[in-house]
Amino acid sequence: MSDEIGDADPPAGHDEDPAPHAEAVRRMLPWPKVLGLMVGALAVWLLFDATTLQHNAEVSPVGTRRTVALTVLRPIATTSRFLQISRLESTANGLLGRNGNVPGHGRVIVVTAPPHTKTSKATPGVTTTTLNPLAHPSAANPVRILLIGDSLGLDLGGSLQNALASTGVVTATLDGKESTGLTRPDYFNWPAALASDLNSSNPQVVVVMMGANDPQDFLGPPDVPFGTAAWNQEYLDKSVQFMQEATSRGAKLVWVSLPPMQDARLNAKIATINSLQRQAASQVPGVVYVDSSPVLGSTAGGYSAFVTVNGQVINVRTPDGIHMTPSGGSLLADTVIQALRSRLGIPLP
Repeated sequence: MSDEIGDADPPAGHDEDPAPHAEAVRRMLPWPKVLGLMVGALAVWLLFDATTLQHNAEVSPVGTRRTVALTVLRPIATTSRFLQISRLESTANGLLGRNGNVPGHGRVIVVTAPPHTKTSKATPGVTTTTLNPLAHPSAANPVRILLIGDSLGLDLGGSLQNALASTGVVTATLDGKESTGLTRPDYFNWPAALASDLNSSNPQVVVVMMGANDPQDFLGPPDVPFGTAAWNQEYLDKSVQFMQEATSRGAKLVWVSLPPMQDARLNAKIATINSLQRQAASQVPGVVYVDSSPVLGSTAGGYSAFVTVNGQVINVRTPDGIHMTPSGGSLLADTVIQALRSRLGIPLP
């Protein structure tokens, strides 16, 4: 028997005729048609997902990639909204559970202290929870504070939650979700998430920082373009409603403004957001507005990646020119705690 496989005869009935293979090759589509089908499929996908891609580009780090992406996506997204394709995409995502439009899909972290309980003298064995007012917090009866926001809100919230926990007299709950705001409830419904948070944590104080993702059109019909008087009024109304909901159960609200942005175009948009949020805060009782610009901005109120505190130069912004470094978050957290002490009268240690 030969050990050389190459010398073996082909199996009986094996057809070595290459004609069928050659015929299959001839039946293949020519490459220009294949390329055309791929381009067509890409174009359809872009139309369906253009508004989401534009939204993601808006909140991406400032730079050439972001600029090119927005230049390409803006006209496609406008076409998608005009043809109502973006609404089909949002509806489909909602049915598939992909739009995050469900309370509790954010990042929720709770730092809690045990509630104070005492035995009732009138009814031995029955325990009741004692809730002290804000003026008398203690480890046994801590102040309940809810921290919510977008990615910048998380930059602040992480530092603030740790600082509040270190006082020993605060139960702090952090609920944040990146790339969210008040203009796109189809992507994430913050009023619904806030209602869920109010039910679960029953806060006495709510701290909010969000809005960096809000400079975009309200989806209709009809769409309301950003930069118009109609958009400003709708955003003001939504901000007022959100603040009213946050304070509807007696909680105080601390609203923290967005810091200056490195990109001049984005900074102008953020200035509009801050102005409308400040106006809304002035219309709702129980709201304290905290301006972040003196803490994170330059002496002139503009963007600065570094600030000087007590002679020490501190890096407060990340390279994207949007977010805060941990040091920046800590500085702003200190400012919020001072507001809790001085403007809400909470004697935090």
